[in-house]
Amino acid sequence: MSKEMLEAFRILEEDKGIKKEDIIEAVTESLRSAYRRRYGQSESAAIEFNEKTGDFRVYTVREVVDEVFDSRLEISLKDALAISSAYELGDKIKFEEAPAEFGRVAAQSAKQTIMEKMRKQTRTITYNTYKEHENEIMSGTVERFDNRFIYVNLGSIEAQLSKQDQIPGEVFQSHDRIEVFVYKVEDNPRGVNVFVSRSHPEMIKRLMEQEIPEVYDGTVEIMSVAREAGDRTKVAVRSHNPNVDAIGTIVGRGGSNIKKITSKFHPARYDQKLDRMVPTEENIDVIEWVPDPAEFIYNAIAPAEVDQVIFDDEDSKHALVVVPDNKLSLAIGRRGQNVRLAAHLTGYRIDIKSDSEFEEMEVAQETFEDQVESSQEQVD
Repeated sequence: MSKEMLEAFRILEEDKGIKKEDIIEAVTESLRSAYRRRYGQSESAAIEFNEKTGDFRVYTVREVVDEVFDSRLEISLKDALAISSAYELGDKIKFEEAPAEFGRVAAQSAKQTIMEKMRKQTRTITYNTYKEHENEIMSGTVERFDNRFIYVNLGSIEAQLSKQDQIPGEVFQSHDRIEVFVYKVEDNPRGVNVFVSRSHPEMIKRLMEQEIPEVYDGTVEIMSVAREAGDRTKVAVRSHNPNVDAIGTIVGRGGSNIKKITSKFHPARYDQKLDRMVPTEENIDVIEWVPDPAEFIYNAIAPAEVDQVIFDDEDSKHALVVVPDNKLSLAIGRRGQNVRLAAHLTGYRIDIKSDSEFEEMEVAQETFEDQVESSQEQVD
């Protein structure tokens, strides 16, 4: 090992981001391991690295004793005095060993140890790099596909975009440039896994932070997002400045801000009349967040009107919402979507009843209570 080794360390540090100290430590450990395999022990082995020449030197340390029981660890006083008349009992003497003497097996062991250290260091660097981007949006290139994932190249790693994290109807080709939301970064024995999404509700929030200055600087805060990707999203917002209208700011003049957000997605649906896939747009409803839960639920059910919100005394996160008869289907939404999104947005389990259904329910409850009371009087 020589100055070429120093140059190799420099290249590894610059190209791979692996510190020279870590490489030296790996080589030192590999030589110690090789010595242990060759001689059956390593306690007496000392490894030193010369920063100027790039050489590693291996020494064994032996104690000066009267009677030698283990020649690998001890040297007789007679033999020690033959080396130098200054040695005394109990002194430690270093003997240099040549790493080349460890043979081919030792060299291979050293190489494997170094490579493992390098892989581990590289994995740690990769993990830390992408962990910093967790819960953020990153731009990448579609690389390849299989039955489970679309693999998106984010620079130094292929992220995994699963089917449930894709927007229904959205189709990509290899080399397409796309934006994804990084929601989980894992480090495991097989390597670093980065999981990304385009359907995650938080992606809407991050896009709004990118595109709308008032959201980025905190003037308007996005309180919650409920999303059925590719179809419809509800966003609850509040303003921290009384002179700034939260909903108007998010929507933008003529819907310009919403259009910036929806332009990031490209879902399509099958049109039976045209017999082909046609582009669609994800609708985004922006509602005002308020601290009063009843009023917040009222806002979340929009565009349907709400007559009253009744909370369950036995379940603090359950609410009954009563709407006009002619607004029931609107409040529930297509395939229950509106009430489902409202529930996710507010954090309440919401049941919808029309006025007439609610009246019937109350009458039935009153009749039941009357019957119970009557039965009690008869018993008395």
